[in-house]
Amino acid sequence: MHRLPLLVCLALPLATQAEEPAPEQPPAAAVEVIDASSTGAHGDLERRLAESEQQRQALAAQLAAQSADQDNSQDEAVIGRLRQENQRLKLQLREAQSQQPPRLLTEQQTWYVSGGATALLAFLLGALSRGSRRRHRREWIN
Repeated sequence: MHRLPLLVCLALPLATQAEEPAPEQPPAAAVEVIDASSTGAHGDLERRLAESEQQRQALAAQLAAQSADQDNSQDEAVIGRLRQENQRLKLQLREAQSQQPPRLLTEQQTWYVSGGATALLAFLLGALSRGSRRRHRREWIN
């Protein structure tokens, strides 16, 4: 979101340094005079180009550092707010847990009780399904 203005700021110096369209070409005699003078100016232009490139790189690095500092300060502010909210939520959780009545049985005890109840129910159903008549010992052998 903050990168778009950064790109625009970097593009502005490039747009201002762009070459303007060349006007009509001068006569041939003038071109020869310009060529002779351009060889001396060519070295000067290369030097100026190198200097402007170094300045551009320095400004780009400075701009990147400034944007990184701004991003870091914004991130730190967000982190600070989130930490405060986290502490507030932890406090609310402790208060809610302290207001709840303690559990009657732990999870392990609940499983033990449910297993015992199942065994008792199975025993009662087995006794009831057997019926009221008693079997004798001789009936068991077969």
